[in-house]
Amino acid sequence: MKIHTMLAGLEDAGEHARRLEALGVDGVFTFEGPRDIFLPLILAAANTSTVELMTNVAIAFPRNPIQLAHQANDLQCLSRGRFTLGLGAQIRTQIEKRYGVPFDRPIARMRELIGALRAIFAAWEGDGRLRFEGEFYRHTLMTPMFNPGPNPYGMPPIFLGALGPQMTRLAAESADGLLVMPFNTRRHFQERTLPMVDEGLARAGRRPSDLDLVGEVIACCGRTEEELAVADEGTRWLLSFYGSTPSYRPVLDVEVWGDLQSELHTLSKEGRWDEMARRIEPAMLGALAARGTPEEVAADIKGRFGDRVDRICVYTPYAIGEACFGGLVDALR
Repeated sequence: MKIHTMLAGLEDAGEHARRLEALGVDGVFTFEGPRDIFLPLILAAANTSTVELMTNVAIAFPRNPIQLAHQANDLQCLSRGRFTLGLGAQIRTQIEKRYGVPFDRPIARMRELIGALRAIFAAWEGDGRLRFEGEFYRHTLMTPMFNPGPNPYGMPPIFLGALGPQMTRLAAESADGLLVMPFNTRRHFQERTLPMVDEGLARAGRRPSDLDLVGEVIACCGRTEEELAVADEGTRWLLSFYGSTPSYRPVLDVEVWGDLQSELHTLSKEGRWDEMARRIEPAMLGALAARGTPEEVAADIKGRFGDRVDRICVYTPYAIGEACFGGLVDALR
């Protein structure tokens, strides 16, 4: 099992990635937050030699397939074959109100976007002829001026982040990998995610080995009570933010906590963020995140995913010490 973790910051992203590489992680990822998702990976690529690099996830619909293809292709070259393009749809409110672009028929649009990316990559790898004509995207011109040519390290893989049944099935049908959303529980993964993965693979006539299944988890980790207190605070904040989103309610419904989503949503509308975090009770914290010492967190992660995942992505929404995180990596090994 490969171990990936988040790469925070910008100016020190290269040095941070180098330290994580020294700790023994297999990969680092960035997320679409207050900074550009691609730029830190450029710094990480220049300062590391073995860790894999991934966007987790780049919001797809505000970006054009040509733009995404160039960014992915360049990072694949710069990292010498270590880059994975992780894509996600986000939610309607964010897409329409923050990005200001349409969010109509997201499943069909995402399916077509993946097809467009593959057509662009194939044109660059082949004779340059590009003819992709879909409902949402149309790419029919690729002159030598704009064609980077074959990538010496091959086309970068395309992973898709998913939580709901339709997007999960689509990932299993069309993508190279599925990024299971970190706001999850063992029960939801086993009862809701895995059946959709199997259904998607069957629809496309694919085998489990054709899909890189990535288990993502929020790790609430500490070696002492003081470290755990810091981890609890950051983790509760992130869980309450995720929990306020209607799209994530199915995870809470599985655990019979669905009413909490409505409460958190109301509080978020009123800007009562600190109060939201206090609504995450200990039982919820333990189910939605892997909590405890490095050894306990590692055992929890193993229990959540079993042998169904090829790699894990560990989120730590707080300042975790490198000694503590290194202990977690050792325990996972």
